[in-house]
Amino acid sequence: MIKVGIIGSTGYAGGELVRILTGHKEAEIVWYGSRSYVNQRYAEVYRNMFQIVDAACMDDNMEELARQADVIFTATPQGLCASLVNEDILTETKIIDLSADFRIKDVSVYEKWYGIKHKSPQYIEEAVYGLCEINRADVRRARLVANPGCYTTCSILTAYPLAREGMIDMSTLIVDAKSGTSGAGRGASLPNLFCEVNENMKAYGVASHRHTPEIEEQLGYASGEKVVINFTPHLVPMNRGILATEYASLKKEVRYEDVKAVYDKYYQDEKFIRVLDKDVLPETKWVEGSNYVDINFKIDPRTNRIIMMGAIDNLVKGAAGQAVQNMNLMFGLDESEGLNLVPMFP
Repeated sequence: MIKVGIIGSTGYAGGELVRILTGHKEAEIVWYGSRSYVNQRYAEVYRNMFQIVDAACMDDNMEELARQADVIFTATPQGLCASLVNEDILTETKIIDLSADFRIKDVSVYEKWYGIKHKSPQYIEEAVYGLCEINRADVRRARLVANPGCYTTCSILTAYPLAREGMIDMSTLIVDAKSGTSGAGRGASLPNLFCEVNENMKAYGVASHRHTPEIEEQLGYASGEKVVINFTPHLVPMNRGILATEYASLKKEVRYEDVKAVYDKYYQDEKFIRVLDKDVLPETKWVEGSNYVDINFKIDPRTNRIIMMGAIDNLVKGAAGQAVQNMNLMFGLDESEGLNLVPMFP
């Protein structure tokens, strides 16, 4: 059995990690870390875990945790993992970080967009960007994985095949995305109160959202050129889900069959990526609670543009599910172990 420790187990992503790992045949959670609830029973924090999880929450002592766990998930705010990781810990255990600390290779870009000093830049180059469908081979060899962000997972995978094949003008790419409120985390804040969110829809982080450089960097690797995008996220009054609608100019005239063939080239063997049938558009309700990404596209010959659409559950494929998928790869397991989650409906 893989012994698992979770730092930040009482946030939304941490709670989703616990939910998924309780159904994992090869993993056992040995440490429920939570700075806010030390010594409090986990099932008192998340009552859906009553008579399922008997353990109490512990602190974030990563040195001790590294001696007990084969892998540590850090589902924590930016900066914490970078402040705790060191060579002794990485010699003892593997780390899958759900924050942005090791996602961006240019430390100056990270510090600019996140507004904090990076505490362990020496590990940035080594860290593998854990977008499983793209970096699978590197993830298998990694001891430190940077789990991608939720918006970025959806945005990158939706456009990746066309960026990789040079079919779209990357200088024209616009990403318009909507997210449920769980993407903001579990901490109390005025903008996320029920009366602020309900019956409302709003853009936020306009021209400044922190996931922008992550999307640009990864699609830059795919296309082989510097990528600068417009990325605008929106908050919608639902618990879970991300829908990304992306627009780009085509480099040449294409048919539906041409584009479909490109998506199939990259994704037809990917268990968790579903390229939908023609004219069937992604919806968040059909991926909720699952590790699936639903993708489709529409060609607009009138404007010579293509509209690409993707939908994910932000807490599963956008966070905890992808983290478990990375763990499975790192330990040589079936990639889908613990993740055969049928989307919930209604």
